[in-house]
Amino acid sequence: MPHLTVHSSAKVNLCLDVLGARPDGYHELRTVFERISLADTITLKSVKTGKITIHCSHPHVPKGPKNLVYKAALMLKQDFSISAGLDINIIKNIPVAAGLAGGSSNAAAVLSGLNRLWRLGLGQKELVNYASCLGSDVAFFVYDVSFALGTGRGEIITPLKSPAKLWHLIVTPKVKMYTREVFARLKLKLTNKKDNVNILLPFLRKGDVCRLAGALSNDLEPAILSLRPDFAYLKEKLLDAGALSVCFSGSGPSIYGLVRSQQHAFDLRARMDKRFAQVFVVSTL
Repeated sequence: MPHLTVHSSAKVNLCLDVLGARPDGYHELRTVFERISLADTITLKSVKTGKITIHCSHPHVPKGPKNLVYKAALMLKQDFSISAGLDINIIKNIPVAAGLAGGSSNAAAVLSGLNRLWRLGLGQKELVNYASCLGSDVAFFVYDVSFALGTGRGEIITPLKSPAKLWHLIVTPKVKMYTREVFARLKLKLTNKKDNVNILLPFLRKGDVCRLAGALSNDLEPAILSLRPDFAYLKEKLLDAGALSVCFSGSGPSIYGLVRSQQHAFDLRARMDKRFAQVFVVSTL
């Protein structure tokens, strides 16, 4: 039976503004996504059983209908009356529930991969519509771009052009942090009401890394630190090690330092405490 292997990249948020609560229970956001080189590998194989099966050695990855990958495959299978089943094998490199959107990226990779494997003929707009049904971050990964502005829940995507290739050192504590728990701690009246995204965008468009470093921000940081005050130490550790700037990605717990170069990232990694096992040198993809 035919098979296909796809790569599924992570993201960081260079800026995340929370504008307010929405009637649908979500929050209105403005965020700048960056696609990064940390990635999972997914193999899709059509099978005769008619069933969708997920294989992954990571203990925290759901193997059934709770996985966004399963939901993505099931939507296409039902909508296009596909009789074949599907074996999905995920080699997980992106930490789970870490603010790096690994699950969302996996879902987008499966949507795009099955479009090819099953020859569905879907265009980008149609794939984005499916992605938006699955989650707020999924649509970004349907676009083959390095940077994008996300609005609405984060699902309305506007690709951004930039000459920048950024380097980061990402540290992910071995703690799962769920988006709903972080947003539950968010005190909207205390969020920064500056338009941080529009402050950052000119520096990104020019590729001005030094000024970009000064514009990184995340309105969810107070909520993250209210859950885990000890993460403030990690932020200080990265700054003391020489990062240009440090920011949480999404709802955390991953924190990244923007650095000058790949070598700068490796130098910082060498200075980090050995107890931080999940440390990644990554670049813009």
